[in-house]
Amino acid sequence: MSEILEGHTVRRYDGELNTLHLLVLEMGGLVLEQCREALEALKSGDLETVRRVLTRESQVDALELKLDDNVWWVVGRRGPVARDLRVVMAFAKAVADLERIGDEAVRIAHTTLAVYDDEVRRPSRKLLRDVQTMGRLAVGMLQDAVALYDTFDLAGAESLVQRHHELDAEFQSSLRRLSTFILEDARNVGHAINAVLLVKALERIGDHARNLAEYVIYLVRGEDVRHGGAHPPQEGAGGGRGSR
Repeated sequence: MSEILEGHTVRRYDGELNTLHLLVLEMGGLVLEQCREALEALKSGDLETVRRVLTRESQVDALELKLDDNVWWVVGRRGPVARDLRVVMAFAKAVADLERIGDEAVRIAHTTLAVYDDEVRRPSRKLLRDVQTMGRLAVGMLQDAVALYDTFDLAGAESLVQRHHELDAEFQSSLRRLSTFILEDARNVGHAINAVLLVKALERIGDHARNLAEYVIYLVRGEDVRHGGAHPPQEGAGGGRGSR
């Protein structure tokens, strides 16, 4: 395990932080798989995969509750300070973003059901091309964000935050291109609306992946870089280590 989580006088404290760490990684892996399967189902039209994405929502919710319980137990039992407090806060915030990513995967699955419910006229591959492009970018960011929680790679986290601009630009371009499908043929309206819902869900997944990277920066360096700022911790909240 990372030295960030170890070195306490009470070895059990190391174990408690490592347990939190493993649960975050487990939850991250689960929502990453949800997103991958949701996009694969959209591409293939495999409704069985869609149902699998939907049923996994309960697993994500259960992990969220378990992590919340563990976070509050550590806070109440150990009273973390300094870097330990940053670790616990970063994990707690990551849980919230991971749960919302799972929600977006479910939203993609539900929209996929709507896309393939039209037996008369399926969407063209050209219309869904932007969705697949956005999907590769968003899921790539999420995969890297989850990996950051295994390595606590500061440089990787900073790089991932910058990559969000690429996703943002692709999202705006996607909206412009999708609008042309409606202008060209009014029969595309329904499918174009679904495509907009899909790219918006993927944009949100990218937002949450960026948030995860920002929490790693806060955990490692003690700087809050959300909203484009860099806010050093107040005196007494820096890089020390508790000995409980």
